[in-house]
Amino acid sequence: MSRVQEPYRDEAIAITPRDVQFDWDGVPLHYLPGEALVTHVFNAMHLTLPEGERAMAQGLSEALPLIADERLREEVIGFIGQESMHAGAHEGVHAHLEQLGLPVAPLVGRIEWLVDTFLSGHGLTGRARHAWLCERLGLYAAMEHYTAILGQWVLDADHLEELGMHPMMLDLIRWHGAEEVEHRNVAFDAYMYVDGSYARRARTALVGSAMLGILFVATTGYLYANDPSPDKGRWWPRQLGSAMARGVIPTGLHFLSEIPVYLKPSFHPSQMGPLDKALRYLAVSPAANGHAH
Repeated sequence: MSRVQEPYRDEAIAITPRDVQFDWDGVPLHYLPGEALVTHVFNAMHLTLPEGERAMAQGLSEALPLIADERLREEVIGFIGQESMHAGAHEGVHAHLEQLGLPVAPLVGRIEWLVDTFLSGHGLTGRARHAWLCERLGLYAAMEHYTAILGQWVLDADHLEELGMHPMMLDLIRWHGAEEVEHRNVAFDAYMYVDGSYARRARTALVGSAMLGILFVATTGYLYANDPSPDKGRWWPRQLGSAMARGVIPTGLHFLSEIPVYLKPSFHPSQMGPLDKALRYLAVSPAANGHAH
């Protein structure tokens, strides 16, 4: 029986992938001037999210035959298209960082291995396949909550433009962030439809939070350590603390405080607030509207 909650139907919109193109020519290694560590915090997103988004697209594709609700099916199909587009768009960052002397290929290979180990279907069949699919959907729902939180933060972060972030990179992260906010309900509602167990939702939320936190910190540390620039600064914890204190990047508390919110039995992503800012940005985003940078 469908467990889709009413807020989903109240807020349902047409989720469609947007064909975007980005030109990396002229984008410097530190595309946020004077903020080497902060640049690599954003690069951690570019490197860690694509493989996870491919896994989500695959998992939701496997769940699609189990979803009879036509509205939810439409949203899931749109979600799959958007996540696939996100993964492809960020691949350009990998090649560009390599060209600038930052060796990311070994790290990307490790991330691919981790995602394949923990988030793939593993060729299971029968009841084991269904149980593992439900587990993966629970993880995806929790992770999508964090990407939606990050997406809203990026949309609200007017200071990034004031600090001189390269306009193409700013458009990339805001386009991605806006679509994460736009489709924030879908993975959660797919999970609730296919399984809906609160115990599983709580467990996968805690596991997913730990996985994302460890992966982001390890990836940022790797990128900073392998940054070839002589002007990257020293002692990255001081740079990190300074960036958080100045509000240049979110604090860890910004995300930790979302765990009890997500764990409320009555939680639904639509409670995060209106979609207005995300939809307004998608209406003017150069990349989303077919304009090259």
